[in-house]
Amino acid sequence: MFNGLRTFFGSFRPFVRSFLGPGTTPGPAKGGGSGPGRSGGARQHNIFEAAAAYVAACADDDQERADEAEGWVSPEALSFGVSELACRAVIALARERDESPQTVAHRLMGLPTA
Repeated sequence: MFNGLRTFFGSFRPFVRSFLGPGTTPGPAKGGGSGPGRSGGARQHNIFEAAAAYVAACADDDQERADEAEGWVSPEALSFGVSELACRAVIALARERDESPQTVAHRLMGLPTA
């Protein structure tokens, strides 16, 4: 279900790396995550934490971390969080580049600009 998202967010790899800095490994804090139906006393992750961890893992081609983040919330919630993250990333890039969000989105997807 999320293979298309993995492909899409691969185009954000340079942005993620420039935002987080070199040598930084994005992902959940040490101690593991928790999700619905999991025990262990660890706190539950919200939609946006799951989306951020999932997208960063996809950008780093880390299937294990992506799978872990998928388990933190429902597929619908993850989809919503990823969509919100995509919107925010496009807006941030558009501001940084002094371009419209539409132009930036088209360029990221390799589409001709309208």
